Amino acid sequence: MANKGFLPQEVIRLKRDGAELSAVDIQNFVAGITDAAVSDAQISAFAMAVFFNGMTPAEGAALTLSMRDSGSVINWQNYGFDEGAPITDKHSTGGVGDKVSLMLAPIVAACGGFVPMISGRGLGHTGGTLDKFEAIPGYNPYPSIEDFAKTVKRVGCSIIGQTGSLAPADKRFYSVRDVTATVESIPLITASILSKKLAAGLGSLVMDVKFGSGAFMANFEKAKELAENIVRVANRAGTPTTAVMTDMNAVLGRTVGNAVEVIESAEFLINTKEADTRLVEVTLELAAHMLVVSGRAGDLDTAKSSAKAALDSGRAAEVFAKMVAAQGGPSDFMEKYTVYLPVTDTLKVIPAKRSGYVTAMDARAVGMAVVALGGGRTDPAQSINHAVGFKGFCQIGDWVESGEPLAYVYADTEMAAEQATHTIQKAVQLSDQAPQKMPVVAQIIRE
Repeated sequence: MANKGFLPQEVIRLKRDGAELSAVDIQNFVAGITDAAVSDAQISAFAMAVFFNGMTPAEGAALTLSMRDSGSVINWQNYGFDEGAPITDKHSTGGVGDKVSLMLAPIVAACGGFVPMISGRGLGHTGGTLDKFEAIPGYNPYPSIEDFAKTVKRVGCSIIGQTGSLAPADKRFYSVRDVTATVESIPLITASILSKKLAAGLGSLVMDVKFGSGAFMANFEKAKELAENIVRVANRAGTPTTAVMTDMNAVLGRTVGNAVEVIESAEFLINTKEADTRLVEVTLELAAHMLVVSGRAGDLDTAKSSAKAALDSGRAAEVFAKMVAAQGGPSDFMEKYTVYLPVTDTLKVIPAKRSGYVTAMDARAVGMAVVALGGGRTDPAQSINHAVGFKGFCQIGDWVESGEPLAYVYADTEMAAEQATHTIQKAVQLSDQAPQKMPVVAQIIRE
């Protein structure tokens, strides 16, 4: 609750005029967001002032911690974890075909880390981890905190959706930002991401900050600015954090959708040698940084070896199977995943109109094609069709003969398949010249 005598308009005036706010000012303002002492108009004015004037690292840390403390904060020692247990997580800024969390959490758990991952739904062109898990029959993405903690302790990882008790100030703050053209503010994005993650009681965090045509921030420099700010603020807030910048100028992996991405993830865990190389590289890079920043490995080479061993031995696949079963999914999911995961009866080839190398693609257009098929949403309240999407998607550098598949589309109707075909043929660029290969991991940012 905000202190008596607190005047939100004074905090807004200070930030409007470029002053640095005290931690108390920020705490009072966030408390006012939570208990409705601050109006939507005042939230909007504050957000716009931050949008134009930014925040110092101290202000960013104060905003993040105040939003974190607006609701419940998980203390893992209350659930039987030792002090200093390697409780770690990864957060992605979102991309097209980004199913990394599904493999990453069990890999890190198989290496001795604990991964309590609170994930979100997709909105716009980027898919959501939660939507993918809801393609699995029986999977419960909203267990009680007690059951969440039990699964993390017994299995090593659990992937759930955000509950209303975690960082409630962020939910109201974001809803106002969403309709006042202030979503793109880097300090506010940082606080929004970190408040929810830190409410999960993490000991460490790794950020996957994406850039390119399929990313939330297409521009590399803006994405880098966000990554640097998140690392700076998170470390100041007491959570060791590393950011990995990854390329999202092409879909990640060979599938885009919900059930199809879970199928690709299961196949990745069972036989990594057959998996898409970019997807393997991103997943192992993030796993290695999680193991290092959480203290489970002393250096990146050792961590990558451990992560690869967890995959090759089948231990990561076993962890994934246990997590699915612990949250209500089928106990034999990894043996029968193709039986349990729905895909439509209509499967069509999307043929290349000419021969050539894949030199570029509009990954955002691919993501929106999934939305058009019914596999994504433009409004948070929409339901989605988990059975539609793309598989066998081409990658930059692939040579494709005329008439050969750029991808395959699962659609509900022939008309929807035709529309998707037109979109993908337009989104994928072919050339006689092979493109220059760009690294999928562009930069690592530490404080």
